[in-house]
Order: sequence, then structure tokens, then C-alpha cells
Amino acid sequence: MTRSHTDTQAAAVEFITAHRRNRLESLTDRLVKAIESENPGYQDTIRVPHDDLRRSCHDNIDRVLQLLAEAVSGRPTRPHDDAIFDAARQTGRRRAEQGVPLDDVLRSFRFGGRIIWDDLIEHGRDVLPPEVVPEIGTRLWEVVDQTSAEVASAYHHYERSVLRADERRRAMLWEGVLSGRTGQPGFIAEASRVLDLPVEDDYLVIVCDELDIPLAESRLAAHPSAWVDRSDVVVGVIALREPRADQPLELLHGLAAAPPGRLIGVSGVVRGLAGVADGYRQALLALRARAGSRGLSRYDDCLPEALLLSSPDIADDLIRTWLDPLLALPAAEARELIRTLRAWVACAGSTVRTAKAVPCHRNTVVNRLRRIALLIGRPLAEDTPPVELDLALRALAMRSGR
Repeated sequence: MTRSHTDTQAAAVEFITAHRRNRLESLTDRLVKAIESENPGYQDTIRVPHDDLRRSCHDNIDRVLQLLAEAVSGRPTRPHDDAIFDAARQTGRRRAEQGVPLDDVLRSFRFGGRIIWDDLIEHGRDVLPPEVVPEIGTRLWEVVDQTSAEVASAYHHYERSVLRADERRRAMLWEGVLSGRTGQPGFIAEASRVLDLPVEDDYLVIVCDELDIPLAESRLAAHPSAWVDRSDVVVGVIALREPRADQPLELLHGLAAAPPGRLIGVSGVVRGLAGVADGYRQALLALRARAGSRGLSRYDDCLPEALLLSSPDIADDLIRTWLDPLLALPAAEARELIRTLRAWVACAGSTVRTAKAVPCHRNTVVNRLRRIALLIGRPLAEDTPPVELDLALRALAMRSGR
């Protein structure tokens, strides 16, 4: 008498259910032996202890056979977040923690699928209707694939969580280095290890509004460096192999000039990771001192601007005292007088050289200087530009670009 499809299906489900009950321990032993002898990632029993592996094999074989019985019965596929995949997810997470390569983890599930299939055929040869065997095989590998996908998903989820934790830790270390927490016990050693920067080397610190970090790393490959993209600027810390900073500065010039061009603020040479916070402050001041331009702005070359940026109230007082009367004039006249004044200061008070720089006749320069002196109520003696006037002009340039 020919069996109906329903009868055949029921017989297969009954057999798989009994097989799960009777063969689970034996299948577990066979799979553990195969994995430990044939799968490279599991041959280190310190990494994956035997008991850990056996428990994982037992639970996953049990769930695979349960899912197989459901699949053969025609039950709809379980959603990926179903609790039945807990064993698979636990395995993926655990192996990621232990550092087992994902390929080796998934290989162990293929081992399991093969062993389960061989065992089903061996014990079902005289029990299962022949016509149901191909369907069992198809459903088995669908279940193994679905379970493996859950393993991989959990593995990657753990990797991402570790990466996020590492990124948070790196961000905290960067914040500490740049804010000067390096005096705290143990902090500087951890920062050196995680950021891969020597504790005692000399450093340059650079800042830039926007920078392609991989490009910067490749340009400065000869020097140990670390980079962080903060909310406002990109920061680079460059270790110097020699006391002089000539070579990295040449490389930084090239980096600043690389299309589309950019302004890079560069600190003076600072000593050790403990000095990086000072270097960061210097580089920020250097960047602000030349805002709107391109190229390198070195802290050592813009100390007057750095002084003014560090004391904004004094900068405002200098502008008010020396330049406000000029700024109150009509815009065109104010620009002309300030341009002449800048040239005069740059030429160290020489009206002859100022006339060439502006350019205009020397008498025009002299007349303009007399007018400026009357407006500001201060004498402007030839050959001796006041330091305060120089600072006021620098402060104005930084504040307004005038």
C-alpha cells in the first residue's frame, strides 16, 4: 500500500524526533572529536576548553535536530530573533570573545551538518521511506545555513561592540592626552600603548580644519604618528626620530600644498607625551593666527599673534587705543591709512622703503603718517614703530582680515 505524503512526512518527523532523543550524546561526542582533530582554530584547548566546546556542540545539535523536525513537518521558518537560535548566538559571541577565526567557527557547523546527515542515513536506512530522504537532506542544510547565519551575526555583533568600546577608550585617552591628564598614575603608559606613541620622544603636534588622515599617514610614514578626527579639527601627533624637526616640516609643507590646499597649524617641539597638551594648545593658536590662509603656520613664527589670541581683552584694548580713530573713517580712507601703516611697521619705520611697498611718493607716506598721528593722538617717529602699534595691527588682521 502506497503511503500518502502526509504519512511519509509524519514518519520522517517521528524518526527525527526519536533520533534527537536517542543519538544526541553520541553525535555530540563525534562532533567534538572531529572539531578538535580537524579544525585548526579549535586545536588550542586553552582558547576553547573541551567542556566549553562539548556544551556548545550538544546544544547546537539539539537545536538543529529540533529545527529539522519542524522544517520537515512543514512548519514555517522561525524568525531570526527566535529563542531557538540562542545556542547559535551564544556560540558566535563566545568564539568571538575567545578569538577563534569566524571561518573556523563556521567550518565546525559544516562538520556538524555532515555528521548529523551521515548518522541520519545510517540509522534511517531501514526506517525512513526512500522518497523522504532527499527532502530531509535539503531541509537539514537549510537549517545548518540558517543557524550558521545566526552564529556569524552574533560574532560580528560582538566584534562591533568591542570596536565601539575600543573607539570610546581611544577617544578618552586622546581627550586625556590633549587636555594634560598625563600626570595621572598609569595614564601615560596606557596612552602610549593604545595610541602606539613612545612616552619620551620629542613631538610635533599639528591641527587642521579638514585633513585626509590616510594621506597624512602615508606622507609621514617615516615617523611614528597618531591621528584623531575631533569635532572641530583633525589632530596629529608626530614623533621625531631626531632632535631637529626639519624633515617632518618639509613633509608637512607638501601635505599642506596637496590639492586643494589647506592651512596646518604646527606646534613647537615638545618633550614626551606629557608635553603633547602644550603642543596641542600651540598648534591651535598657530592655526588661528593664520586663519584664512594656506600652508604651514608654525607656532614659533607667530608668537605675537599667539600672545594676542591668548589675551583677547588686551588685543581689543590695543585696537581701541591705536586704531579705532582710523576705523571710524570712511572705509576707503581707513583701508588706505591702515595699509600704509602696516607697510611702515613692516619696513621698520623707513619711509623710503614704505613708499616703495605701498607704492607711492615718500612725501605721501610722510603726510599720511602725520595724519595718523593726529587722529590717534600719538607721535609716530621715523625709524621707531611702537611695539604696541605692531601688535594692534596684528590683532586687527586676525579679528577682521583687514
